[in-house]
Amino acid sequence: MSIAQTIRVHLPYLRRFARTLTGAQQAGDAYVAMLLESLVSTPSDFPTNMPPRTALYHLFLKVWNSVRLESNSSDEATNALVAAQRKINSISSLPRQAFLLVAVEGFTSAETAAILEVSEPDVEKLLEVAGQEIAHQVATDVLIIEDELLIAMDLETIVTSLGHSVQEVATTKNEALAAVKRHKPGLILADVKLADGSSGLEAAKEIVAEDEVPIIFITAYPEKVLTGERPEPTFLISKPFQRDTVMAIISQALFFDTKAHARNAAA
Repeated sequence: MSIAQTIRVHLPYLRRFARTLTGAQQAGDAYVAMLLESLVSTPSDFPTNMPPRTALYHLFLKVWNSVRLESNSSDEATNALVAAQRKINSISSLPRQAFLLVAVEGFTSAETAAILEVSEPDVEKLLEVAGQEIAHQVATDVLIIEDELLIAMDLETIVTSLGHSVQEVATTKNEALAAVKRHKPGLILADVKLADGSSGLEAAKEIVAEDEVPIIFITAYPEKVLTGERPEPTFLISKPFQRDTVMAIISQALFFDTKAHARNAAA
């Protein structure tokens, strides 16, 4: 089996990881493109001593940790990449990588150690550092768009445990749009399929057309969202979700939202 066939099934999730790590779709895709170009030119670099998915993320993070692009480029993707990289570097890159690999991508400590080329005890230390840094994320007001009551309640518990407040819970697109008009949330958690058959994606498009706000999509069908067609969500969680995953992505989303930081600074 060729390398292309081996990694194809993992690429949508690597792209999600890249977007989460950089905070921008174009920036994440730029890194993935660099990795693929490298594999085309030197396919022998693909490790054969670890599972394909582990090997793919291992190579990707080698690119991420080694590439430094000049900021004087006029290319939009390049500029986004540089800006995102500066933000990541400001809060310790390696602990953040470890946290995302474990909490979001579902790798074990052993797999994460192999990806990062560190020991398992080192992974635990990195996770501890990441947890301490993420705890200092800004607090904000959250809108939940979810038509399943138990899931909405679970999300509300997670949100409030992080120090944020839940403004409202909307179950349809129209309810969501009305809620945004009443209050301007600093973060939105949105299901894709809603109670009346309306779409959380469509609601999100209308919301961000009026005001930039980070949106985390939560869906049982991530493959319907990770299509490669723009715009794709930067932050995506698959159902059924883990509490730690939601907590990690909320911190990621708020970290990359400059407005959230402005609110926090002004408080």
